[in-house]
Amino acid sequence: MSGAELGLAVSVFLACAVEAVEALTIVLAVGTTRSWSSALSGVAAATLALAAIVVALGPALTALPIDTLRLVVGGLLLVFGLQWLRKAILRAAGVKAKHDELQTFREETDAARAAGARLAGFDGYAFAISFKGVLLEGLEVAFIVLTFGANQHRVPLAAAAAALAVLVVVAAGVAARAPLARVPENAMKFAVGVMLSSFGMFWGAEGAGASWPAGDAALLVLIPLVLLASLAMARIVRASSVGEPAAPDGVEVVST
Repeated sequence: MSGAELGLAVSVFLACAVEAVEALTIVLAVGTTRSWSSALSGVAAATLALAAIVVALGPALTALPIDTLRLVVGGLLLVFGLQWLRKAILRAAGVKAKHDELQTFREETDAARAAGARLAGFDGYAFAISFKGVLLEGLEVAFIVLTFGANQHRVPLAAAAAALAVLVVVAAGVAARAPLARVPENAMKFAVGVMLSSFGMFWGAEGAGASWPAGDAALLVLIPLVLLASLAMARIVRASSVGEPAAPDGVEVVST
């Protein structure tokens, strides 16, 4: 396995593991509170929808000329990667509250209980919430699998890494029978942001006609540089916001 393929597999695994943890939290909340059968039906329906999306879009992406594909994929990965990295930097700096799976589980559980009494048989609420949660988180997984896999013509490798990540998270969740609160999700999001941004810059530049010194080996320099720059930005933001409370997830504190 080449360095680029290893980087692809690791990046896809970490990104998909993060999304799987968030989807699992939602399913656990409605499953334990409402109906496991309906919640799992929602998971199955969302999985089929995601499989259809991958089957429909995969061949279309791989049919693009390689330079066009790298430019498009590189740009998309850079946009997504910088969004992940921006939030991770704000969390690391203490400006944005870290994601708390236990809190999310409690919120989803309270919402499920407030939805009214569960009728006998099929529970539409549990089905809809599980379907929506898995579909939304799964769309990011599908995007990552398709973009990474298509650019390297390694869609099966990317899909295998994603499937492994989901299996590991689900197995851990079933064993714990609780939200995976101890998973270092925020650190994983920081790593994913670094990887997506690095690959986005690398492939986007190649698609635009640039040539990296040493080819794929340039990633071994680019990724650490992006990581060091991100850590430095986190320190700068932390220093400039000392004394300010961390905003809840989804809300940001802006210094004036």
